[in-house]
Amino acid sequence: MGRVYLAAPRGYCAGVDRAVVTVERCLELYGTPIYVRKEIVHNRHVVEQLAAAGAIFVAELDEVPPGARVVFSAHGVSPAVRAAAAERGLQVIDATCPLVTKVHKEVGKFAQRGYAIALIGHQGHEEVEGTAGEAPEAIQVVGSPDEADSLQVPDGARVAWLSQTTLSVDETALTVSRLRQRFPDLVDPPSDDICYATQNRQGAVKQVAALADVVIVVGSANSSNSVRLVEVARGNGARAAYRVDSADEIDPAWLAGAASVGLTSGASVPEVLVGQVLERLAALGFGEVEQVAAESDALAFALPRELRQDLARASLDAPQLPHRA
Repeated sequence: MGRVYLAAPRGYCAGVDRAVVTVERCLELYGTPIYVRKEIVHNRHVVEQLAAAGAIFVAELDEVPPGARVVFSAHGVSPAVRAAAAERGLQVIDATCPLVTKVHKEVGKFAQRGYAIALIGHQGHEEVEGTAGEAPEAIQVVGSPDEADSLQVPDGARVAWLSQTTLSVDETALTVSRLRQRFPDLVDPPSDDICYATQNRQGAVKQVAALADVVIVVGSANSSNSVRLVEVARGNGARAAYRVDSADEIDPAWLAGAASVGLTSGASVPEVLVGQVLERLAALGFGEVEQVAAESDALAFALPRELRQDLARASLDAPQLPHRA
């Protein structure tokens, strides 16, 4: 019987949980239609479930009727998107992850002080687009350590770096090192922008990769943090590592000759999908499960302010049952 090394932590982070619950509560409180700009989180299963419940996912705000209610995704939006929502009179529920919001605020502070900002991240990713939109004149996206070598700035003594929250911790550190070689006065963000959940999940998969022959990461192809987990596993001892959206994507040939399988999931993956993968692995002869724990997640975020206020009002307006002694 083969063994499964199950990474902990895995799956939903606090920002993803907040965003998904936000859409669910909006559907319960306001009814349909509830529009969501972009995917609320990067997971196909989650988006399909919310769409089945009545959420309408749109690529851009011009698909939302004027005056309608729209939820902004966990990845954040630029000031231009917020302005467009206001112009259309949309009722916005902002589910941006608070850690992404923190990075947006850091952009504003650095830009106001006249710094050129190297934003370490993947061009075209929604989070990067939103962050860069806070100060497009000051920001250049740096996608890799090699790109750091070609960065051009007006004043090499006034350069700061920020990062997308879902990157590889190790590659980001290498990119920062290369930037600092060129710009010795490079200013760090007030705190590490790669979020606690990304760091914790990468730390856990490193431990699993050192134990397992093959690592499977549950997550969607457009999930940056899930893709990074595959890369981290391959770079830390796993003979092979694969990403799957669901259990039925597992190819038994991947496990040929393996005595153990490592298993984890990206930060936007519900635990039910991990359970289904465990069932599939058990059917393929990997039925012993051992949890490998790294740093634990101990953070939770309140729902968006606009939604909390409406929920409170709805609670106050609900008919009260008579008191019984």
